[in-house]
Amino acid sequence: MEAVIDDFGRLIIEQIPHLRRYARALLGDPTAADDLVQDCLERAWSRAHLWRRGNIRGWLFTIMHNVNINTQRRARRAPPMSSLDLPGADAGVLPNQEDRLAVGAISKAVAALPSDQREALLLVGLEEFSYAEAAQVLGVPIGTVMSRLHRGRERLRQTLAGQGSPSLRRVK
Repeated sequence: MEAVIDDFGRLIIEQIPHLRRYARALLGDPTAADDLVQDCLERAWSRAHLWRRGNIRGWLFTIMHNVNINTQRRARRAPPMSSLDLPGADAGVLPNQEDRLAVGAISKAVAALPSDQREALLLVGLEEFSYAEAAQVLGVPIGTVMSRLHRGRERLRQTLAGQGSPSLRRVK
């Protein structure tokens, strides 16, 4: 039994960098992203008995998706909070100015996407999930993932090209 626990722990540890990258891209706030990853890992460990040998990456991302949805629901009901941390305390090595502007523009454009499009875009584009895996993580049909991904990519193209958000068309 102990070998199974060690194997489970090793598999989870291998996925932590992927979980952190997705959470940071999804939330845009390193502190909130680390909290989301921590909550995801805690839930995975407490429910290890529910994992059926197979795609642990998809299982963990599904847990993270559900934890994020629950956190967002709670946050909507709670009063706003402000951080006591000093701004800029996490400053690391800064990239050159042009790269920083490009990354900032992309991050801002991705953050402006509706959450359903942002989640699909990050799972498929950043985390390299297949459409089927992303659909399983998000709990929607594959066609919905493909549609969200197309709309998200198109909105990103328009935003980054300086056209802003796409205008709505009236369908008669």
